[in-house]
Amino acid sequence: MDFPAYKNLVASLKIGKRLPDAIYLHQFALNEIDTTLASLTIKISDAVKIDLDAWNIVKFYTRDFKVAFLNYPDFFDYAYPSLTRSYTVDLAKLSVRQANYATSDNPPILHRKETFLPPGHEACEVFATYTAQGEALGLYENTRSIGFKKNWERLIASKGYYLDPNGSLLPLVEKPVVPVNEGNVNIERHKTAIDRSHLSSPMKVLARHGYLSGDYSLLDYGCGKGDDVRELEAHGIDVSSWDPNHNPEGELIESDIVNLGFVLNVIEDREERDDTLKRAWEYANKLLVVSVMIAGDSVISQFKPYKDGVLTSRNTFQRYYSQGEFRYYLESVLQEEVIAVGQGIFVIFKDKIEEQTFLVERQHIKRNWQQKTQREIKARENNLTKDIIDRHIDLFTDFWETSLELGRIPANSEFEFSDQIRRIAGSHNKAHQALVKQFGESLFKEAHTKRKEDLIVYFALGLFEKRKPQTQIPEGLKRDIKAFFESYNDALEQARSALFAVGNPEVIREACYKAYDQLQCGEMNEGHSYTFHKDYLGDIPPELRIYVGCATQLYGDLEEIQLIKAHMLSGKVSLMGYKNWESETPMLVERIKIKLREQDVDFFDYVGEYQPEPLNNKIIFLEKSNIIDSNSKFV
Repeated sequence: MDFPAYKNLVASLKIGKRLPDAIYLHQFALNEIDTTLASLTIKISDAVKIDLDAWNIVKFYTRDFKVAFLNYPDFFDYAYPSLTRSYTVDLAKLSVRQANYATSDNPPILHRKETFLPPGHEACEVFATYTAQGEALGLYENTRSIGFKKNWERLIASKGYYLDPNGSLLPLVEKPVVPVNEGNVNIERHKTAIDRSHLSSPMKVLARHGYLSGDYSLLDYGCGKGDDVRELEAHGIDVSSWDPNHNPEGELIESDIVNLGFVLNVIEDREERDDTLKRAWEYANKLLVVSVMIAGDSVISQFKPYKDGVLTSRNTFQRYYSQGEFRYYLESVLQEEVIAVGQGIFVIFKDKIEEQTFLVERQHIKRNWQQKTQREIKARENNLTKDIIDRHIDLFTDFWETSLELGRIPANSEFEFSDQIRRIAGSHNKAHQALVKQFGESLFKEAHTKRKEDLIVYFALGLFEKRKPQTQIPEGLKRDIKAFFESYNDALEQARSALFAVGNPEVIREACYKAYDQLQCGEMNEGHSYTFHKDYLGDIPPELRIYVGCATQLYGDLEEIQLIKAHMLSGKVSLMGYKNWESETPMLVERIKIKLREQDVDFFDYVGEYQPEPLNNKIIFLEKSNIIDSNSKFV
């Protein structure tokens, strides 16, 4: 048989698992295909002396004159069986190439096993349930990276699951604890509290988002030695605290905000850990902020295993998490959607209106609008003459800046001095029209466009996280929808279209080049990536903002980050944090790689034994107008 005849026979197959370059069938399916191809398969196996019991999967190449015989001994016993041996027969060269994976710790594995079998086989229904579970968890969104055992297990763990001995996917929070013979271990939890000279990371997050303004009450649940509490009290914040070891007499009071900071990771009893989380949630009226230690295998391997965590040299317990695993843990215990705001730091809102306000503001870029032109107002154009505006210039300037910030005319409740502006101008609309005529319409149109982009990014990221549609919407967002879209559904449709486009690498590539042209700064790695400073997020195309936004949804806020690298083809975003950014040569101390297709986050730090890497070309990430000479000087 020649290659064209073979190729036609393979192309006519109606069953089997189809990939771009091959079709796979189980031995049992040979009886269901064209007898010529089935007979050829057996003849090839006999000719090269491969016993029928030495393989159970046949791979028909669709682009080459080749056939491979693959052995997956656990095909029927394990959900994702490993390849132990393969025989690839090149029919053009009449050669055989063998590969042995029996001793490999990262062999190729199979998925979607039901597709290998003949229709109606008794095992198909069971195998289909494995596939459905994996699809529900998003494990098949990037098929290029799941073909080997380690990648597969790493992806599963990032979703908060693990493979049990039978290969079924089960929640990590339910993974049985392997008993460790440590004798009588007396965990000394009180030693985990540390002395701080500054606010803890979760408190800094709250401050950054305006929750430490004094308008909210706060409970520090598990306050340790109370350094955060003392600092908050010094600023006049209504704060209460409690700790089982250091402040057992403290009051547990329902509060707007509850902080459960680095508490769950030091509790060695899983049931107590869950109860602590649930109890803290009960005390929160608006939101709960929860934080734990994040670490990978390289850190965990340095310690002695104990229950589902490790014992430290100080006889304390630590339960280290990955970012994705901790997200799943919180959502599974509380049955609530969570928001990443930092490494190991998540916010859970009980007040859903507050949650939407938080998310909208998170995507609202604070822009520095600078008026460059001005027109005279003629008396016949408006009763508000230039003279009237000049006499009340501070009031009208505040109103104009609020309009630019919102991208629309503010409502009465959105402008602090609404009574004054209405008394002088008659209405917000008349004041706005007069200011547009004086300053020109182009700046306001630009503000309107940018604010609409902010909203599309907000809605797109909500769709990315599969957030449930809210029946109640903040008043400000209602006004935004009315001003920028035909309806709420129109807003969602535009956001859905934008989010869908982000999945196309060509769209990301074009957006990167467009951003580079617009900003005239940053580092362009042709065809691979574009790196820019985070301050320019509001100036880049919305497609690229959504791409980066999807990544930061998994990671959190960019407070400690300076540079963002958008990878054009691989579905990855890298974040780089530098020490002493204001110096001429900042030192890289943190790098985060976010893999969107796997929805996984890798953290790398460059402290301790690692030598920080200097950024010698900082000048290219500054605005072009800031560069004053070729000797890397900047202002």
